[in-house]
Amino acid sequence: MFEIKPISQADYTQWLDLWQGYLSFYETELAEEVTQTTFDRILKSEIHGAIAIDDSGKALGIVHWLTHLDTWSIEDTCYLEDLFVSSQARSQGVGRSLIRYVETWARQNNLAKVYWLTAENNLTARALYEKVADKTGFIHYEIRDK
Repeated sequence: MFEIKPISQADYTQWLDLWQGYLSFYETELAEEVTQTTFDRILKSEIHGAIAIDDSGKALGIVHWLTHLDTWSIEDTCYLEDLFVSSQARSQGVGRSLIRYVETWARQNNLAKVYWLTAENNLTARALYEKVADKTGFIHYEIRDK
């Protein structure tokens, strides 16, 4: 069994382990300053975050999300930015529960929708996503400043 709760300062060490696992999965490295700023933003609720913890207190997964205005709705929209479940906890319902946690939060806050992106080759996660959400067919583009 596990519970999902908002991330707090006490979760930093376990959050950091999961965050580093997430970055490794996407073959990405970030400056320590970016990681610390991300955690600080979560604590300030500039970015929202939740963590799944098992009965022994071990962190199993994390999710981060934010809200923004939307031109297709009067209500704001929820962007689920990061979702990661440790390899030992996969296929146990943690990912699905973290998504549902964000969905419930979004409904309670009267948001128009929850949406997210993933890598095209992230087949394991996509199998879950296609069970809990509608695939929109949109393709992601971006312009980086660096």
